[in-house]
Amino acid sequence: MVGASHSVPVVPTSPTSPTFLVSPVVPSPRRTTEDGGSVWERARRWYEDALGWPTEPGEPVRLRTGVRFDVLDVPADAGYATLQRLGRAGGLGACAPAPGFPVAVRGERMLLLVAAGGAEELPGLLEWLEWGSLPLGLTAVGAGGLVDAPLAPGPGLPPRPPDRDGLRGAAVWLRPPEPECEVESSLPALSALGDAGTPLDLARLVRTLATQCHRVRLTAGVPPRARPVARVG
Repeated sequence: MVGASHSVPVVPTSPTSPTFLVSPVVPSPRRTTEDGGSVWERARRWYEDALGWPTEPGEPVRLRTGVRFDVLDVPADAGYATLQRLGRAGGLGACAPAPGFPVAVRGERMLLLVAAGGAEELPGLLEWLEWGSLPLGLTAVGAGGLVDAPLAPGPGLPPRPPDRDGLRGAAVWLRPPEPECEVESSLPALSALGDAGTPLDLARLVRTLATQCHRVRLTAGVPPRARPVARVG
């Protein structure tokens, strides 16, 4: 019929129609810094060139343990209590401007760097200290292991990429390593005596950590006291 409008019928689309298929995920653009490199590239250069720490290829940057250091992984509450207790007792060595050995926090966990080989010593130390039969939540990462590289905060450290997927709960430095001094000389070691100017004795650190981990387990469910604010620099 002349003058009649011709409309195309709308056909309802079912949820299984190709119209509802999710398109391929397009990777987000690499964030760059002022020097033109991505934050991950800048972080990798900092760890490898400034500290001499080996990293694993890929993103995010991961540090290889068992080469320059090992890592003790403990509940954050126990870690804070341990640092406070050892600090009051003068048990932490000094490497100004950040006293003591490097420490990072990752969500509800704390990562304490110790001398390479410390992870292998942990089971024997716990048995010797009569903590071996109790579940403490105290673990170690040693030879052949990997840990995510903390990126911030810290003076001179590569910035943490903002709003990037997968970074929630990522590790950040509580006490960052200082390239100006030999980091390995400040790491808790089993052979150290813990006197002034020497690294903290690993056995003393493990004993204090185990005690605080046990206390955390006993007080589970009890509202924790306010934690100290991380101070960097």
